[in-house]
Amino acid sequence: MSTSVCESGELTPVDDAIERLLTLAPLAPSTQQIKLDQALGRVLACDIFSPVNLPAWDNSAMDGYALCAADLPAEGGYLCLAGRIAAGTEAATGLSSGQTMRIFTGAPLPVGADTVVPQERCRVYGQRIWCPPMRAGEHVRKQGEEVHQGQLLLATGKRLRAQELGLLAAAGLGHIKVYRPLRVCLLSSGDELRDPGDHLAPGQIYNSNRYCLAALLKGWGVEVHDYGVMADELAASRDALSLASSECDLLLTSGGVSVGEEDHLKQAIKELGRVDFWRLAIQPGKPLAFGDVAGKPWIGLPGNPSAALITALVVVRPFLLRTQGVTDVTPLPLLLPADFEWTQRNKRRQYLRARLSPGTDGQAQVTLHPRQSSAMLSAACWADGLAVVEREQLIDKGALVRFMSFAELMM
Repeated sequence: MSTSVCESGELTPVDDAIERLLTLAPLAPSTQQIKLDQALGRVLACDIFSPVNLPAWDNSAMDGYALCAADLPAEGGYLCLAGRIAAGTEAATGLSSGQTMRIFTGAPLPVGADTVVPQERCRVYGQRIWCPPMRAGEHVRKQGEEVHQGQLLLATGKRLRAQELGLLAAAGLGHIKVYRPLRVCLLSSGDELRDPGDHLAPGQIYNSNRYCLAALLKGWGVEVHDYGVMADELAASRDALSLASSECDLLLTSGGVSVGEEDHLKQAIKELGRVDFWRLAIQPGKPLAFGDVAGKPWIGLPGNPSAALITALVVVRPFLLRTQGVTDVTPLPLLLPADFEWTQRNKRRQYLRARLSPGTDGQAQVTLHPRQSSAMLSAACWADGLAVVEREQLIDKGALVRFMSFAELMM
């Protein structure tokens, strides 16, 4: 059992910690072949090449009349109606010179046609249709215009959203290969913790981290195994961790990683595996730890609710996504003007609970919640995301500030 603990006075920069975690991320889990309707949020385990052209054939982009543009004079003219084509059917014959066919959105173009005239631009006189002049190819979706057969459709490591499922369905793919969900053990540390609904004795609190972190994990597509609360004693912590490591791919704990005398979690980790580092230049959330338990990765989050939430969003999320096989794990922040001043330098990067509000020019600006305590979740409920203040940074009102949206961080 090895131990490599960084407990010096020097704090590890957040980006360095994330980069180190990503280099230590284990290989993605085994793969599964699943039905497309079960694939939302799953991660592709292989490149997918399109078996078909999209569209499969030239088709109409709207309801109207199919024709050959060269048949129309420069000022427009009359064509003879030669038939009708609905979506799901095809023309029995092709078009001859001087003819047009009634066509509906999605229907294949008849042979001889290269253009569709919207119905509202035409005038109907029995079997004669007046059409305005048109450029060849207007209002036609060309075969393979979106995707060519054999083209890379989606790459390995893509986490599937509704739009990816729609694209795969359009290509006729009913089953795909994905990585199996990562099994994450969630444990809380602290004798003071009780579940909502329980009676609270003096000094006890409800375990908000258990519910907040479990919800985050499910949103990131992992399979959550809740191991409840570990007692604040070495033997109990060691037993709970040993059991969890035998049944899961990764362990996530909250609480028990600070310097208090009753925080026995780090010692239990040392006896079962190792602790690599645990002091980050982040606020809230400095006491964050990483290591392994019996060969399984372990991340220890702080116990304060907002600190646990923010370190999970900023540090744990990219590691968990990478461990599930996701290629792109870095969120893209927005650069927006600050509707606040920040006049106090800090040795840690700060993630402040913030929301977007319209400025006088109508542009979105970043507004801070007045209370930024690491113990309060109400500010995070009010917020749309996190405003990032770098180490030693001062911010003038109107200056550009990085804003990380909860909408992106929680998926």
